[in-house]
Amino acid sequence: MRKTAIVLLCLATFATACKDGAKKNENVLLQPFATPFQTPPFEQIKMSDYKPAFVEGIRQQEAEIEAIVNNPEEPTFENTVAALDRSGELLNRVASIFFNLQGANTSDEMQQLAMEISPLVTAHSDAINMNPKLFARIKALYDKKESLGLDSLEARTLELYYKDFVRGGANLNDTDKAALAAINKELATLGLQFGNNLLAETNAFILTIDKEEDLAGIPESLRAAAAAEAEKRGMKGKWVFTVQSPSIFPFLQYAQNRELREKLLMGYYMRGNNNNANDNKKIVSRMSNLRLQKAKLLGFDTYADYVIDVNMAKTSKAVFDFLGRVWEPALKVAKQELAEMQAIADKEGLGDKLQCWDWWYYAEKLRKQKYDLDENEMKPYLSLENVREGMFHVANKLYGITLQQRTDVPVYYPGVEVYEVKEADGSSLGLLYMDYFTRASKSGGAWMTEFRSYTEKNGKVELPLVSLVYNISPAAKGEPVLLSWDNTETMFHEFGHALHGFFTRGKYHRIAGTIPRDMVELPSQVMENWASEPEVLKMYAKHYQTGETMPDELIAKIQESGHFNQGFATVEYIAASLLDMEWNSITTEGDQDVEAFEKAAMDKYGLIPEIKPRYRTTYFSHVFDGGYAAGYYVYLWAEVLDADTFNAFKASGDIYNQELATKFRKYVLSEGGYADPMSQYIKFRGETPTEDALLQKRGLK
Repeated sequence: MRKTAIVLLCLATFATACKDGAKKNENVLLQPFATPFQTPPFEQIKMSDYKPAFVEGIRQQEAEIEAIVNNPEEPTFENTVAALDRSGELLNRVASIFFNLQGANTSDEMQQLAMEISPLVTAHSDAINMNPKLFARIKALYDKKESLGLDSLEARTLELYYKDFVRGGANLNDTDKAALAAINKELATLGLQFGNNLLAETNAFILTIDKEEDLAGIPESLRAAAAAEAEKRGMKGKWVFTVQSPSIFPFLQYAQNRELREKLLMGYYMRGNNNNANDNKKIVSRMSNLRLQKAKLLGFDTYADYVIDVNMAKTSKAVFDFLGRVWEPALKVAKQELAEMQAIADKEGLGDKLQCWDWWYYAEKLRKQKYDLDENEMKPYLSLENVREGMFHVANKLYGITLQQRTDVPVYYPGVEVYEVKEADGSSLGLLYMDYFTRASKSGGAWMTEFRSYTEKNGKVELPLVSLVYNISPAAKGEPVLLSWDNTETMFHEFGHALHGFFTRGKYHRIAGTIPRDMVELPSQVMENWASEPEVLKMYAKHYQTGETMPDELIAKIQESGHFNQGFATVEYIAASLLDMEWNSITTEGDQDVEAFEKAAMDKYGLIPEIKPRYRTTYFSHVFDGGYAAGYYVYLWAEVLDADTFNAFKASGDIYNQELATKFRKYVLSEGGYADPMSQYIKFRGETPTEDALLQKRGLK
């Protein structure tokens, strides 16, 4: 997932922000950063620095906007659009640091501060979006854009800003503007509260085991990690499993104790739905009503219609139709998978129908039966270091870049690594932060974000500072970190987002790296394809003890099992996507019964009870606090593109085809925001993609 630190009118930039002639200020955020690459000096930043820095950043951008609207000269692209594009440097610098850390290394104090700061920033952004004088200048340019002599990038930038203002409420009357501002402010606060509640719920639930017989079936590496977790919590001699993905899903996969599987999975499924102080049901109901109000103010029937209007899909109907076309064959395959697993359970004498907490356990048995493949066979070859070097090597083969570790750059948490990314000629592309391990102060999931995006200013370039945040279980003391296959693909996925950040180019922030939400997962998902290629596995999959390359027999099993459990994986994903779309397609306000709404939505599509949506409503962070509202479908939409992209490499006979890599980098990764996204893709591929490659890739056709 690609996260932005905060949604502002302008994209994040990074620059020196002290006023000329101002006396020295002890607030480090208001001074130039005397660090390599002008990186944030995390250890010097005090919590008390943030709010004054936000206030000053807002003040500075307000002054910049006033200078634009009060300019006595006729509007020009340079004195209006370009000036707007350059504004807000300090505010975006501070926001990028604060909100990135609020996700990756938060605290009670930071969460409280976010609740104070977010409404201020949202109100400031709304004041810009709804500034009538500023919009009048932009509209005057837009109305005569054909006669201005703009080059293609200037024209694209003007067009996008004009649409941003319209979507931000610039055409509303004063009463409706005030209503929209109030809605945005409340939505920002509710989103933060949803995320805080989810983090608290995730940290609160643990499964403690004190009898070794209850660990039957669980691999030694997972037992060791659970013992280390227990010791960390002051329960030496016991084993603790959490609802963090690296802990819960291997437990579900291997634990023979069915009752404990149920207990742990229900702890995961019920997050935010326990009728306690961290319950998210009322927040969800209120947010869905507010989103509908916002959509109607802006002339749309539903919030989904509002969101998707600027995506590649264009309409909600196109999204529902697309999901439906994949749902039907996926559900059919999932039912076949269930029947095969039920047969195993019956043979073993279970004497009961399989339930949702049984799926991972019997799927692992089915994989062993069908392919003689146990994921534990793979893990010794997938050490964290090997996987990291493997994805670095793939990037080198495709694009000629290299990554070299830097130990002189400040980091925000012990163990975060920093790498300088360099072109083949040795010139720098920026810095990559890598934050691997789970902790109580980190939100769940994995994501890419930036402390600074690529910026061109006054003929000078400021290089990106990209951050990858994972949630991998740390190893027991003295043991290597061995990854699951899912972890491995996630490593490659987020690194694909990072490459997008490093390769982005553009004179104007508004078009530099800016592609629609349903295309933004293409750069990440396409990288996953290389992870499982035999040629690539032979390069990075080395046994952590012997250095032996993964055997051909095991690689063949991985290839043969590529379609395994894809009915389940596709159905649980589409179920979540449909749930997202249903929440954001309501047409009538009301006090929603969240559980009843979710059940009705899933019954509508015929979801079988043995499968739950990948994300249930009360912990659906993507949708209620992660910027993917009416947009969770984008991963599957982008998979149409990524499957088509990788097919081009495979069809060429060279998975590192330099000609294709160069074109993909140019038209998608570097210049993806320069024109209509599909036209950019066609410049790379030469034709419009179809769903065939996606269905074949997942074994659904």
